[in-house]
Amino acid sequence: MKFSDYTYVRPDFDSYKHNYLEALHNLEEAANLESAKTAIDELNYLRGTIDTAVNLASIRHSIDTTDPYYEAEDTFWNEYQPHFESLDFRFYRCLLASPLVEELKTIYPETFFLFAESRVKLFDESLIELFQKENQLTSDYGKLIASAQLEFQGDSYTLAQLRPFTEHKNREIRLEAINIQTAFFAENETKFDTIYDELIKVRTEIAHKLGFENYVAFADVQMNRWDYDRKMIETYRKEILEKVVPITQKLYARQAKRNQLSKATFADLPLVYPNGNATPKGTANELVEKARTMYHELSQETGEFFDFMVDHELLDLLSKKGKQSGGYCTFIQEYQSPFIFANFNGTAADVDVLTHEAGHAFQAFQSRWIKEPEILFPNFESCEIHSMSMEFIAWPWMDAFFEEETAKYKFAHLASSLLFLPYGVLVDHFQQEVYENPDWTPEQRKTCWRDLERRYCPERDYSEFPDLDRGLYWFRQGHIFESPFYYIDYTLAQVCAFQFWYRSIVAQDPTAWQDYLAICQVGGTQTFLEILETAHLRSPFEKGALDDTLKAVDDYLENVSEEQLK
Repeated sequence: MKFSDYTYVRPDFDSYKHNYLEALHNLEEAANLESAKTAIDELNYLRGTIDTAVNLASIRHSIDTTDPYYEAEDTFWNEYQPHFESLDFRFYRCLLASPLVEELKTIYPETFFLFAESRVKLFDESLIELFQKENQLTSDYGKLIASAQLEFQGDSYTLAQLRPFTEHKNREIRLEAINIQTAFFAENETKFDTIYDELIKVRTEIAHKLGFENYVAFADVQMNRWDYDRKMIETYRKEILEKVVPITQKLYARQAKRNQLSKATFADLPLVYPNGNATPKGTANELVEKARTMYHELSQETGEFFDFMVDHELLDLLSKKGKQSGGYCTFIQEYQSPFIFANFNGTAADVDVLTHEAGHAFQAFQSRWIKEPEILFPNFESCEIHSMSMEFIAWPWMDAFFEEETAKYKFAHLASSLLFLPYGVLVDHFQQEVYENPDWTPEQRKTCWRDLERRYCPERDYSEFPDLDRGLYWFRQGHIFESPFYYIDYTLAQVCAFQFWYRSIVAQDPTAWQDYLAICQVGGTQTFLEILETAHLRSPFEKGALDDTLKAVDDYLENVSEEQLK
């Protein structure tokens, strides 16, 4: 069955609620382990049908935000998802209160119960109206981004489609593209400010009504940070500032020298090489077929997985009018199918999608045995290990995608992964400041962003872009609006992925692939630190781990000569 044949049916809430409460009653009345398990399995099945419906509606709406049918479904889910979540809240509370809970922990993963403990702290039926409002505001942001139709050199482009011009080797074209991109955010500044202002108010009210000091504390529970806390995150951010930023500035200075610039401004940062960045060779279909060959050669498991994705048309890769920006992977429970969404634009990012999002999808494919929807994927800092590590595991096949520009791609890929770390913690730091100061004006938030940007990303000289210089850049960072505090996770995972890079590429450790496969197969049944133990990786919070990882990457990059990058 192709994805286009997957059936979406809007669930009838009253009917679903009746069946759900009946199964929940059976769990409450269960006198032995067997009857309790039967009730939980029935509840998992029911919840899987909702997980399927919400994912299908979300995917199809993101593919075409102008489709009136799925726009209506998006509105339905914004309103009704909190009602479905209220039933899950009752389930989690019942599960934890069961007299059989200790016996149940012997047959269900521990993380299932940890997740339940988190969720009972985050929900109250009296807050449904606030959750509905939050959902609608995040949809408003997505639609605003998707509405961009930018006139450039006689054609009309989405934000994603314009990106290749921001990397063009002709500086005037880069300047024009960035100016047009920035103008969209400046022209809609009031709309972005209003949406975010309302989101902060709604989220802060939710947190306060649930007894949290602020939304930061709420979000750390929501993100299931079971192995670490905010204090550890703050220490980690400080380490990135002190240890990574000096290396990034060295890399930017090397890039400026390579491009024969005495001083690089923001418009120069996207161009890594004077003769242009490495670009993939081939059409979208050809890139997919190259990926298919790569995954067949990598392992039997990845070959089977990628055939499944292509044969079932579970990749929507091309950018088009009305399509949401960005990329993601999700899982459609009833069809046991991962799904990859992207916006190809002719840059190296297209290949990164075929490795990054495929890493997520491969993990989900390997974890299909897990019947609890909330733990099929692990927590975000863990699931990003699968995606970012796959980017590096795929290195031996990059010559098929980049041909004579392979060395340029690999250097830029590794360097950009390191350069990302300060920005990644900046996004987290900014959000912490914002939610600890929920009464700030939009201008104060922009000032905060720009101040933090100068610390974490001092290479960003916005002298040619006054709107960015006053703090508008973060408008384009969808996570800040749609998935608050989901960002530092990328940096934690990146530090872990660098270890897989070293083991797979530099040390050529034969056990690296088996360790990677193992953490794909456990899905979300382990916590972050448990997954690192399974993978034989060092924790980013472990003393000295960051130093060793940074040294390995820095040494590798320094040993690549400029001659090799021509």
